[in-house]
Amino acid sequence: MRPKSNHRDLPPRMLRRVRTLKSGKVWESFYYNGRDAEGRRVEIPLGQDLNDAKRKWAELECREAPAETGLMRFVFDRYERDIIPTKAPKTQKDNLGCLAMLRKVFDAVGIDTITPQYVAQYRDKRGAKAPVRANREIALLSHVWNMAREWGYTAKENPVKGVRKNKEKPRDFYADDAVWSAVYSAACVELQDAMDLNYLTGQRPADVLKMRLADIKDGAIEVQQNKTKKRLRILLDIDGVRTELGKVIDRIKGRDRKVASLFLIATPTGTALNQWTLRVRFDKARDDAIAEAKKAGDEELAARIRAFQFRDIRPKAASELPLEHASKLLGHTEHEITEKVYRRVGETVKPTK
Repeated sequence: MRPKSNHRDLPPRMLRRVRTLKSGKVWESFYYNGRDAEGRRVEIPLGQDLNDAKRKWAELECREAPAETGLMRFVFDRYERDIIPTKAPKTQKDNLGCLAMLRKVFDAVGIDTITPQYVAQYRDKRGAKAPVRANREIALLSHVWNMAREWGYTAKENPVKGVRKNKEKPRDFYADDAVWSAVYSAACVELQDAMDLNYLTGQRPADVLKMRLADIKDGAIEVQQNKTKKRLRILLDIDGVRTELGKVIDRIKGRDRKVASLFLIATPTGTALNQWTLRVRFDKARDDAIAEAKKAGDEELAARIRAFQFRDIRPKAASELPLEHASKLLGHTEHEITEKVYRRVGETVKPTK
């Protein structure tokens, strides 16, 4: 075969096409210099990603893909480009953080050289400082690997399968009535609304903050959870009787605001709360409640109030309902998740006598 006169950085019969667009952006794509059934020359598109193009070239040439195309760096790049943007904003941020840590170890490693032993070593070394984060990173590596199998980078079984995770201790703080009442009494009106809606719907804080008047339809408030995309209709009336949730929404709708807001949780001037303004209000109410408890000489209550976080309201709702009801309200498909993570009080039972 005659040596290439150009594109010498590419394998035999691979071509590079470069165009400068009107916008000034340079367009580059790769092609296979092949033949059709009649023997006529034809250029087969290989795509704009050089690494993927080399793998497609290897298929057309009936060769093994070049070793460098199987580096985890390219798998991570594709996952970051194609998969992460499809996730919720908070999940995207978390995934990018996990990916940055995984890259430090696996970026220059060939995908077929990774074994369960290497994953376990990563767990142990990373887990010595951040055991929970190590679990999240390993879980992401597992999904990256599954996608790599779909994309054809490997046919090997997922090396994360069967590797033990670091032991995690779920948060077990329970906001009892004394703690709840102390903070609720010190809260501004929009924080009281947020606390009530969070407790009565059992939803995540982000899902509560986005609730709008338009979500109230046919005697229920409709919720689509950010994390799972699951849809729920939470009733405002049951057998013709207004639920406590319905009463809270009536209270919010009946309140005069200087500017009407589309969102249920908003300031008296109509400005919707976000996670940061909600946190500022909650922290202030909690501090005021701590001061009141100390003033009354109840240091034990002050300590419990200090441990209270807004995210503890969802588990409080789960802990005060029958398990099946709690699972449905929280949007869980399995009772085990509700039981293990969200229920923070023991089951109420009768004594022997």
